[in-house]
Amino acid sequence: MISKLARSAVVASLLVGSAGLAMAKDKVVEVGGAPMYASKTIAENAPNAGNLKTLVAAVKAAGLVKTLDGKGPFTVFAPTDAAFAKLPAGTVETLVKPENKAMLTKILTYHVVPAEATSAAAMKMIKDDGGKHVVKTVEGETLTLAMKGKKLTVTDAKGHVATVTQADVMQKNGVVHVIDTVLMP
Repeated sequence: MISKLARSAVVASLLVGSAGLAMAKDKVVEVGGAPMYASKTIAENAPNAGNLKTLVAAVKAAGLVKTLDGKGPFTVFAPTDAAFAKLPAGTVETLVKPENKAMLTKILTYHVVPAEATSAAAMKMIKDDGGKHVVKTVEGETLTLAMKGKKLTVTDAKGHVATVTQADVMQKNGVVHVIDTVLMP
């Protein structure tokens, strides 16, 4: 027969274990000063990030919100507002015009891989492939993943290199890696 104290300890242990599982399922990571919840989709989390406002506006202009709210899995290389600011003056304003929706969609879908790849998985693929790993994007062209020291990098078709500044922001429908450069197909 279990004593009252032992029974209380078992119940407390089960409660803590259940809370731990709930917290693991909804691990909170901050991006741009806002919480990103693993139980929410990319489309639900991204608008809250203070440093992804330009990306969110571009996704809306391209009509891709429903896609990023879909089942996935997706790996999104998400350029920050500072990354968009590095583009030539007027580029973002031109791209979000309705007549440029096709080009904007092409650029945005070039930042999405139709699979869930954490940084650890990417680094393993890079190592297994001898230092570089090529991935096909939703847009249809490829990106090249590599390491620069301990940093994961992504090189686009034009040779521009983005560095992952925040990796493994887990989402219900994939993973987001925040990058410092806009990738161009």
